[in-house]
Amino acid sequence: MSQFDTTAPFYAAYRPGIPKEAVELLARRVAGKKCRALLDLGSGTGQVPLALAGEVTAIDVVEQDTDMLREAATALAGLPVTVHLHNASAEEFTPPAAYRANLVTICRAFHWMKQDVVLSRLEGMTAPDASVAVMGDGSLWTARTAWTDALRALIQEYLGEERRAGMSKKYAAHDRPYSEILAESAFGRVEEHTIAVQREWSTETVIGYLYSTSFAARPLFGERVQDFERRARVLLDGHAADGGLIERASFQVVLGRRG
Repeated sequence: MSQFDTTAPFYAAYRPGIPKEAVELLARRVAGKKCRALLDLGSGTGQVPLALAGEVTAIDVVEQDTDMLREAATALAGLPVTVHLHNASAEEFTPPAAYRANLVTICRAFHWMKQDVVLSRLEGMTAPDASVAVMGDGSLWTARTAWTDALRALIQEYLGEERRAGMSKKYAAHDRPYSEILAESAFGRVEEHTIAVQREWSTETVIGYLYSTSFAARPLFGERVQDFERRARVLLDGHAADGGLIERASFQVVLGRRG
């Protein structure tokens, strides 16, 4: 069972997309090239390739969760570029020998990967001037506002103090900046970009978002899921009436290229 088991429909409907500034930044990395092949690893429901579809000439989506890949197939259907879907992990994905990506993206997924393995394998499937982009922006668990603190405390009341990562795992925070990890790989010319993001949530979108995560998916609550949702809605409605459900986040883009 995946740490994201049962979450795919909620992920497709409620996960925030990537900021337009990030799309523009990535688009500049392939602008002017005749071949602009995008390889998206740990794609989830296809948010990144959907956002970049107008900037590339081919898309390869790699996702090991079957339900997530099904949602990605729906989202990416009918695009005016060639899209290939691969039901595989980033560590095991093996393209044709001649394949070379011009841009590799990993969004909100690098933490779950064997990072050194993935970066090593990318050496043989990327163009000499390719860029690798590792992106992410935390979560409502890590956000620090009055309403997210209260929501996190409610989740902990049901599921325990430690952050969950699916039914049988605890979340293990990574202890090294992604810039350092990329710097030690073949893609050692690294630059970092931080994009300020402000999101206005509603009670409905927060509940849907929670059910898309590995730390608050519906199965984790078992028979108490309805009770949790009732209390969460009361909590969120109260905060929404008293200043709104505003999240201020930083979307990080770490870009690596060969030296």
